[in-house]
Amino acid sequence: METKQAIIEIVSELPNEILDDLLLYLKQVERVTQEKMRLSLNLRTILLEDRELLIKLAQ
Repeated sequence: METKQAIIEIVSELPNEILDDLLLYLKQVERVTQEKMRLSLNLRTILLEDRELLIKLAQ
């Protein structure tokens, strides 16, 4: 929570002209993070569901 508070303090001091750019950047970061999480979950599902097949292919 320390990091979040530090970010809030910095953002509260920024001029309004910068906040729009910062918001766009944060939205991009959020989207990429969500995509990576979804890909990781999909890969995990594939590995769990196809475990036997993957073992046979590895032999």
